[in-house]
Amino acid sequence: MRTGKRFFLSFLWAILLSVCFAAGLFPAQKPAKKLTYDQVYLNKGPQLLKPIPPLRGWLDSEHYLRPGTDEATKATVLYKVKAATGEKQIFLDYGLLKGKVPTGFPAAAHLGETADWSGLLYSYKDDLYFLQLKEGRLVQLTHDPDPEMNPRLSPDGRRVAFTRRNDLYTVSTADGKEVRLTFDGSDLIMNGYASWVYYEEILERESHYAAFWWAPDSQKIAFIRFDDGPVPEFPITAAEGPHGRLERQRYPKAGDPNPKVRLGIAPAAGGQVVWADFDEKADQYLAWPVWLPDSSRLAVQWMNRGQDNLKIYLVDPATGKKSELYDERQPAWVEFFEDLIFLKDGSGFLLRSDRSGWSHLYLYGLDGRLIKQLTSGDWAAREIKAVNEKTKWVYFTAKKDPTTETHLYRVRLDGTSLEKLTRDPGTHRVQISPGASFFLDTYSSLTSPARLDLDRGDGKLVRTLFETRGAELEEYALGRAELFSIPTSDGWSLPAEWILPPDFDPSRKYPILFLIYGGPSMLAPGWWNGRVANTFPSLVSFYLAQEGIIPVMVDHRGSGHHGKKGVALMHRHLGQWEINDWIEAVKWLRAKPFVDPAKVGISGGSYGGYSTCLALTAAADYFTHGLARSSVIDWRLYDSVYTERFMDTPAENKEGYEAGSVLTYAPQLKGVLFIEHGETDDNVHLQNSVQFIDRLMDLNKDFGFRLYPKQRHGFLGLKREYSNRRYIDFWFKQFLGR
Repeated sequence: MRTGKRFFLSFLWAILLSVCFAAGLFPAQKPAKKLTYDQVYLNKGPQLLKPIPPLRGWLDSEHYLRPGTDEATKATVLYKVKAATGEKQIFLDYGLLKGKVPTGFPAAAHLGETADWSGLLYSYKDDLYFLQLKEGRLVQLTHDPDPEMNPRLSPDGRRVAFTRRNDLYTVSTADGKEVRLTFDGSDLIMNGYASWVYYEEILERESHYAAFWWAPDSQKIAFIRFDDGPVPEFPITAAEGPHGRLERQRYPKAGDPNPKVRLGIAPAAGGQVVWADFDEKADQYLAWPVWLPDSSRLAVQWMNRGQDNLKIYLVDPATGKKSELYDERQPAWVEFFEDLIFLKDGSGFLLRSDRSGWSHLYLYGLDGRLIKQLTSGDWAAREIKAVNEKTKWVYFTAKKDPTTETHLYRVRLDGTSLEKLTRDPGTHRVQISPGASFFLDTYSSLTSPARLDLDRGDGKLVRTLFETRGAELEEYALGRAELFSIPTSDGWSLPAEWILPPDFDPSRKYPILFLIYGGPSMLAPGWWNGRVANTFPSLVSFYLAQEGIIPVMVDHRGSGHHGKKGVALMHRHLGQWEINDWIEAVKWLRAKPFVDPAKVGISGGSYGGYSTCLALTAAADYFTHGLARSSVIDWRLYDSVYTERFMDTPAENKEGYEAGSVLTYAPQLKGVLFIEHGETDDNVHLQNSVQFIDRLMDLNKDFGFRLYPKQRHGFLGLKREYSNRRYIDFWFKQFLGR
């Protein structure tokens, strides 16, 4: 009787389950797959996240360009896509160029194009070529054994400007007639080609050393002339061959003499250079020239050596005479305006400043008077993306409520009608069409892998163009990513993020790994130094969590979330507040029952390497393990522009340099520290790690070190693969015993 009842109940339960599964109430459970090292680092195995296809940008206000392959001919083509409908047609068929260009010529990899796409610019075997598409004619523009650096087409497409052997040239795209504009280029004198410290810290690496700017009328070129004579020489050695190799780099360390700079304006067709009215001998910075739309004047930014005063001058290109337009001073530091925009109607200009304590947009007249502050509040405008003068809209990205997200906004030129255009919570990167009729939006969030949307200018979705989520992603048991905040004992709130293992058990003890960079947030687009964001985590982080290591990111008070108030605390005190806040975070984490206080790791490169070394020494009671790469060890060993912006010179701030040096805290090292550095690092010299190692050896401290031969600041190729494998091996061995 009892057996029959049990059988009947089991029979009913089986029927109920089958009905529920059929109805989708309890989806069938598939075995959860695990990420592999090869998937995460070598892109082998099932592709869980597909790369977003490259786009060539906007052709006009209604069409964008997309590379692809013609289905019929299999030739590489460039499609013209109508944004409103998605209708596409072949805009450029590279297959048709066969026979018109040499074998091996990179037809689909042009460096630039004329405004009407009638001509394409190429670099091939260290010479420049111009392909006239209508005529189907390839013109070799240069015939010189030395390469032409940073070739740039004029706005009208009739000339190309470039530097060669540190002099500035132009060449006609019609007949290849070459004109030399400067004549004193040498190893120390560079015309239109940036001195290293300008390339690294002011014009930034995206410039590829270019330091010249075409006027809109294509008749003139502004350029900066650098004299590296005063700059000390730093030797970079490579152990290649029987005798090695020596590089002599002009690199100003903190407090050293900087390159002398002059601003010149040269006629594109050749002739007398006009020099702007600045004192070449002054200890100053000149950067980011911007031509007014009518080419009548040139705006140039001047900054003092102390980097607490910035001025914008208007320069007459005919005489070089300058007049002051704007003056900003701050107690901590000021920064160059990279998105300074002059309105085409001549009514004024837009800039983005953090002088109020937060980065905001301001509209000025050409008489230098403030017309209107367009945005305000406790949030940060991050980059001006477009201005539509006809509709009076300014489009910009911002981190606003919460600061862990990036959205596209617009505001009227009179400061009214502030509007958020991107819809979904998360991080958005946008490309806006001319006239702002549409924009392309690359978006992701903590729980949603990146996708590419096409939106109208008012933010309404047209369609989703691409999703990176692979079909097999759902079959993998990924960890749970969460955003939260950590309170400090002095009242600050630190944005934080972790990924908990997919089989998280709060009764277990887990090792913690801080993934950090550190450093002060900066005004320049892309230099928000916080790492905590509502964006889809890397597969590396999911891989670590899957294996039982909890990756953690915590942004300190100077990382941008608290505006200039938080960032300015770091003035003259690099290292202090990062470590203070990460100690607060470790204390908070230790209170969690699932955190193993004996396994609190930290890892980063460059400034992150500095932070790691500082954590294992100055905060050795809290951090137990660290892996540091390409680390600054002492700010007296780093370049003048970056270091002095935040620390002043060593002579002005002796105590700050001592307090911020890892060498000061070397005696306190007691955890497990591993150091990596590239042999020929031209940014953070190997000298940094060598001096740290020297100090640790004298103190009889145990540490690990790995040198990467022939590698710069970032490791490439097989050395990069080797470094990735060693990174995982280190944490698995130290934290998991395998």
